[in-house]
Amino acid sequence: MTSVTYDWQLTRDLDAFLAGAGDFLRSRPAQHTVALTVTEALRRRGMGQYGRSAPVFGALERDGTVRAAFFRTPPYRLNLTPLDERGVETLAVLLAEAEIELPGVSADTGTVEAFTEAWGRRTGARAALLRSERLYRLGGLTPPEPAPPGRPRVADARDRDLLARWYKEFAEAIGEGAHRDGGAWADDRISYGGITLWEDPDGTPVAMAGVTPPVAGQLRVAPVYTPAPLRGRGYAGAVTAEVSRAAVAAGVQEVLLFTDLANPTSNGLYQRIGYRPVSDFATYDFTYEA
Repeated sequence: MTSVTYDWQLTRDLDAFLAGAGDFLRSRPAQHTVALTVTEALRRRGMGQYGRSAPVFGALERDGTVRAAFFRTPPYRLNLTPLDERGVETLAVLLAEAEIELPGVSADTGTVEAFTEAWGRRTGARAALLRSERLYRLGGLTPPEPAPPGRPRVADARDRDLLARWYKEFAEAIGEGAHRDGGAWADDRISYGGITLWEDPDGTPVAMAGVTPPVAGQLRVAPVYTPAPLRGRGYAGAVTAEVSRAAVAAGVQEVLLFTDLANPTSNGLYQRIGYRPVSDFATYDFTYEA
């Protein structure tokens, strides 16, 4: 790590970050799923995976033990593990003094609300809630019955253009925009079998569900997408159940997913097929006065 301030260690070196904070992240794989999967993607695919600017990482160490961590992969928002009040305050000071630009922040609800307040006091930023989410963990899988007509199929190179288009539509639907090139995203997912399609009886893809690569015994189901004209026919539930089944069969210990709390349909669907709540998260965007 390159600097130590206010109990925090700040670095742009992924290997140094994982050497210091890797065991901490793996100690709570469900709660730390985003940090685990993002750092694994950076390790596997390179530091330019999410954008041209260098990512930044940090770990909070007290009495020789890592207690919390963060990362930011520009142009995306800051992502935090759970933090206590002291950690929130010192992190806000550290990031402001280091002139780390923050377009927003994502974390569990308690941490994110405390950080937005601390960051606002420090920088004058105004926080606007983008979305509230719930993290679920798979319990006993109960596939929907009856399943919709059709069958699942793991996406391959012939599906690249479709996946790129659906990725862009999904990103726009959740308010993220297409920060990442859709073709590059599709190539990455195809490379490890990370997207499953649901096809209708004629072989036409009608929905998709993706999974992140397994790390620390967990993976996350994301994204799940059905084009708007095809919704309400059971495709999302069927394809989500299929990728969940495949993950369990492959020996994954924790199969996770996030849902938008503003969408009661998806929350009800995932609970019906066996997912159980873990904790709630929120994402805020920051605006700054000129």
